[in-house]
Amino acid sequence: MSAEDIPVPNWKPAKLPDSRTLEGRFVRLEKLDAARHGDGLWAAFQGPGSDPKLWDYLWTGPFDTREKFDTWLRAHAATTDPWTYAVVDQNTGVIHGTLAFMSIVPMHGRIELGRVVFGASMQRTPKSTEAVYLLAKEAIALGYRRLEWSCNVRNVRSHRAALRFGFRFELVFRQYTVIKGRSVDVAWYSITAEEWPILQRAMEAWLSAENFDEAGCQVKTLEETLCHLMMLGVNV
Repeated sequence: MSAEDIPVPNWKPAKLPDSRTLEGRFVRLEKLDAARHGDGLWAAFQGPGSDPKLWDYLWTGPFDTREKFDTWLRAHAATTDPWTYAVVDQNTGVIHGTLAFMSIVPMHGRIELGRVVFGASMQRTPKSTEAVYLLAKEAIALGYRRLEWSCNVRNVRSHRAALRFGFRFELVFRQYTVIKGRSVDVAWYSITAEEWPILQRAMEAWLSAENFDEAGCQVKTLEETLCHLMMLGVNV
């Protein structure tokens, strides 16, 4: 029996995301508010020490004036799809970046984790992993059965991130979109609801205080943690 023929007993459409703050140990995800988060995001994305490659594969930016940035941010905050969150440091209140739910299809239980814009201060830190974990966990809690990730086929960093977080590569859509005047082939990844429990366990174990030494360095990588759980036969 092919995958599309598998019955889905008592299926009910998923819920739409709402404005609740999603709380983690390192960060919290707040519904994006241009007035409240604008200064912090401008500093994270365009200020001193910002990532010079941040906008290379994104649909917009960089911005040469604060006015243009604020116009984009207000429009971004006003939409319901994408539904965007600001990533806020739990200890300092510093705003590090944004990420969003997008391509939201409750009827079929499909949603994408996208518009990921992490400032240099949270890249390659537990904050970035926890931000993705919190949004993936919320997607499953809302009843979605498929969580998607897509990226420009040339975006090596995004490919690596998707695989590290446990997304499975599926296929490439050729000439799928045009961004900044360039034709873009898009790679697609996914996590299904059935795959989430062990990924959730792995992320929670990796993020735990026990996995970091006194210097804040990880004891085991996320990949090693997931592999260990799979070897133990953990699936729930």
